[in-house]
Amino acid sequence: MTFRVAMDIGGTFTDVVRYDERSGQVVASKAPSTPGDLAEGVFAALDRVGADPADISFFVHGTTQGLNALLERKGAKVLLLTSEGAADVYQIARGNRTRMFDLRYRKPVPLVPRERVMEAGGRLDWRGRELAPLDEKAVRRAARRALEEGFDAVAVCLLFSYADPVHEVRAGEILREELGDRVLVVLSHEAAREWREYERTSSAVLEAYTGPVVRRYLAGIGARFAERGLGVPVHVMQSSGGLVNAAHAMARPLQTLLSGPVGGTMGGVAVARLLGGRRNAICVDMGGTSFDVSLVVDGRPDIATEASIEGFPVLMPIVNLHTIGAGGGSLAYAEAGALRVGPESAGAVPGPACYGRGGMRPTVTDANVVLGRVDPEWFAGGLMSLDVGAASAAVSGLAGELGMEPVRLAEGICQVANAKMAQAIRTITVEHGIEPRAFSLVAFGGAGAMHAAFIARELGIGEVVVPRFPGAFSAWGMLEADVRRDLTEPHFRQQDDLDGPAMAGALARLEASALRELAGQGVAGERRRVEHAVDMRYEGQDYTLTIPLRSAEEPASPGFLERIAARYAEAHTARYGHATPEAAVEFVLLRSTGLGSFPRAQAAPPVALEHAAAVRTVVFDGVEHQTPVVRRAALSGELAGPAVVVEETATTVVPPGCLVSVDEFGFLIIKVAS
Repeated sequence: MTFRVAMDIGGTFTDVVRYDERSGQVVASKAPSTPGDLAEGVFAALDRVGADPADISFFVHGTTQGLNALLERKGAKVLLLTSEGAADVYQIARGNRTRMFDLRYRKPVPLVPRERVMEAGGRLDWRGRELAPLDEKAVRRAARRALEEGFDAVAVCLLFSYADPVHEVRAGEILREELGDRVLVVLSHEAAREWREYERTSSAVLEAYTGPVVRRYLAGIGARFAERGLGVPVHVMQSSGGLVNAAHAMARPLQTLLSGPVGGTMGGVAVARLLGGRRNAICVDMGGTSFDVSLVVDGRPDIATEASIEGFPVLMPIVNLHTIGAGGGSLAYAEAGALRVGPESAGAVPGPACYGRGGMRPTVTDANVVLGRVDPEWFAGGLMSLDVGAASAAVSGLAGELGMEPVRLAEGICQVANAKMAQAIRTITVEHGIEPRAFSLVAFGGAGAMHAAFIARELGIGEVVVPRFPGAFSAWGMLEADVRRDLTEPHFRQQDDLDGPAMAGALARLEASALRELAGQGVAGERRRVEHAVDMRYEGQDYTLTIPLRSAEEPASPGFLERIAARYAEAHTARYGHATPEAAVEFVLLRSTGLGSFPRAQAAPPVALEHAAAVRTVVFDGVEHQTPVVRRAALSGELAGPAVVVEETATTVVPPGCLVSVDEFGFLIIKVAS
């Protein structure tokens, strides 16, 4: 077994990367996804890179099954069991209005309607001490209802179970005894052992709602791979950017919710490592429909401890992703006499007009075709030819409506799309106190490299990095990720009540648990490590910041309180622009992250091929330029813009005044003129 294989299974295409451990050769390709039976698309993609399952030594993939079930509201039928008197917590949610000036704003419709919520007597106090025993008869009534009414999952969220899960554990034992494997049982302290009842309830409900879909998918694909001779565990990318094997993902399916998109972020981490001094990167993934932005800061992915997905809060480590509707298939249209682009997309069918599948409305891809920035005869590595006439007709129709020249409108479409994408980057950088000019822009996805230099110029970013196989980069990033397990334990202490040795002891117990979890994932002892952090706040604050610790033993060392308070003040200033160093701090939650590394894929550099460059007319800033169109495999040394670099999975556009070169890893480095 010599092949390490990663896959990103999307709605339109399944991207695959195969790394040969003997030769160091990396091969990437894609095959159409098969919604009726995703395994068929997976095996078709494997065939395209020549990887027999019996020859695979490591296999990882990202899946959007859970996310799609949520987006399409096709998840499980869920019964929610809460503490007596708390049945309305999930319905009431929070009173804040997330879109203050939207007159049509409505709270998201709960995934579990009120009539599917049941109560069970029993109560703990905020310290986890029992005030009243659990009403086990009520739990059994819930189990009988789940069977009689055909529920797919039961979510259990009892008050203060984060402090002591004893009641939830017992409820889970009863439900599993009554329901067996027929119904998924989710306990809130397992999904998110953190304070805040609504957020913890929401996390448990999300796991219950998406879990059966994810479990069926993972069980099915695992069985199909076993039939084909796969002799190693199937691994899955988590929303945190770490890997787990399929068995754990089936037990904790919520953690796979953003499984596919975060592969690109982890690829950005690998790029930052390979490029040495470039520790900060803005990762942009532009596909046919969406544009995803994430950050690598000081060589590490930007990970939040909570997020909101489709308006529902979720408590778990998750890569910060900002997504907008801007891609190659985004439609351009007139509104109130002005040009608009997106978020509506032409989709895969009919797609952009230039695909020749019946599309009549202009898209960003059609605009690039009109401007000459795409090679119509060798699009997607020659897999398809583009209809230039259809693209011109679509753009001309909108140009007539707006009273503009077609070429001028085509450039305007690209400029509007670039401005939207630049603003998306500002949202995740400038609005959080991060200066984008201090970052490199790592561009991937089918259309990312086509627009990256223009976006970088608008933001004042001086360097764009286009990795190898940009169209399959998210899959490549999965090969660079670590196995990851995140554990938490509530630890409410005011600074005057801090017991450093007690905190250190709690962290030591979490570390031991994390190491055991990594061992269960098949990670060798010398490749395991654990990182620790504590959630803190000023007295009187509601929300917290996560502050890294140097080790599990640090809280027991002299001067710890002063050091950690200073770190918190520094983090508070970075996040909010101010701090109150004289104010007392509180400790809320301990976090321990177990990380297990695999040997990194040492890819052989690409072999440069000879290929005569074609010359075509390309428009930049309203001026026609005779521009070389170069195959990426034939590019070496430096090339001054304008230029168009084509390959199997993407097209890179180098505007005038920019300089592109190929580094030792085969990455394209574009120096962007200001």
